[in-house]
Amino acid sequence: MPAFGALVAEPLFLLADSAIIGYLGTAPLAGLGVAGAALATAVGLFVFLAYATTGAVARRFGAGDLRAALAQGVDGMWLAAGLGVPTALAGWVWAPEIVAALGASTAAAPHAEAYLRWSLPGLPAMLVVLAATGVLRGLQDTRTPLVVAATGAGANVVLNVVLVHGLGLGIAGSAIGTVLAQLGMATALAVVVVRGARRHDVPLAPRRRGVAAAGRSGLPLVVRTLTLRVALLVTTAVAARQGDTALAAHQVVSTLWTFLAFALDAVAIAGQAITGRALGAGDVAQARGATRRMLQWGVTSGVVLGTLLLATSPVLPALFTPDPAVRSAVTAALVVAALAQPVAGWVFVLDGVLIGAGDGRYLAVAGVLTLVAYLPLAGLVLLAAPGGTTGLVWLWVAFGLGFMLARAVTLGLRARGDAWLVTGAAR
Repeated sequence: MPAFGALVAEPLFLLADSAIIGYLGTAPLAGLGVAGAALATAVGLFVFLAYATTGAVARRFGAGDLRAALAQGVDGMWLAAGLGVPTALAGWVWAPEIVAALGASTAAAPHAEAYLRWSLPGLPAMLVVLAATGVLRGLQDTRTPLVVAATGAGANVVLNVVLVHGLGLGIAGSAIGTVLAQLGMATALAVVVVRGARRHDVPLAPRRRGVAAAGRSGLPLVVRTLTLRVALLVTTAVAARQGDTALAAHQVVSTLWTFLAFALDAVAIAGQAITGRALGAGDVAQARGATRRMLQWGVTSGVVLGTLLLATSPVLPALFTPDPAVRSAVTAALVVAALAQPVAGWVFVLDGVLIGAGDGRYLAVAGVLTLVAYLPLAGLVLLAAPGGTTGLVWLWVAFGLGFMLARAVTLGLRARGDAWLVTGAAR
């Protein structure tokens, strides 16, 4: 439950941005759709900083070596800072090219560039948040990330309202507010990890071998995440070519999808920590039993969330936009997103279990296979589906059902075998 609270607090950043920016007009909301997809890709590529760290720290914690667990976490945080700075600089320089590549219209492009450029200074802090959260989850502490994430989400809403509407900074003000909130979160989490490291005499200076090892262990998850982000970027690019109304509606639907994905990921995060600890302690039976239980939780949660989304789909769009055409498109696409939630619950839990087991290489291969299966579906929508609401619905059928079912098959086949059940403090 604390993991659930922390995870749903994170997408509240983008939900707040979407709601506040949506009332600036359709073009700014469409611009946020493009910039948000690009920024999420930059952060998503490095999500291994949380996922790989959680599994690795949990294994060492389960094996009884707390000092090594904290050392692994400190190395991950240094890696996060080292990756965040150059990535932010590159994104700032190439912001116009990134926005153009994603198909933003002439009206939406300036808003997309403004949001992206003002958001990028906070990227290193976002990555440090990922790494520090991974450390604490691996140590079975999900309450501290909950407090920090909830506080950050609340501060983000206040800052955005003040900067966007109070000071009239527009879409740039929304990005600035999010950056300030992320900086505060990164500082708070880093202080907690540093205090733990000092208590156990863990060196705080970067260790070249440790940082390099953290990077190598995360490479398969980078490939896995890259395939997911490519699928999401392709989906956004197709929506962009269906017009600003479809793109604005897609931004709202994808934001709500992300919110629900983080909610379902609460069980997946538990899967990472529990699986890593069980395999670190050499308890295969516990890993198997916990996986079965978490799959039940994942599917049940997907049914509940899907039902709630379906029931609220006629009224949710009004929270994000006054445009009747955008509202209609959002409602129609949300029906598809709601039907996909039980499958998403299954997929996210198995993904978390295999990450906790350190099965990154298989996840990389499975990601490539599912992307190869999805691209023809997205291409078919681009070529054959009409624009507007109908095209957006078919796009979400391709992504929410086609792509997710492909993931369910590849992950389910792996979980049925024993190759992922490797025991010991390190894989």
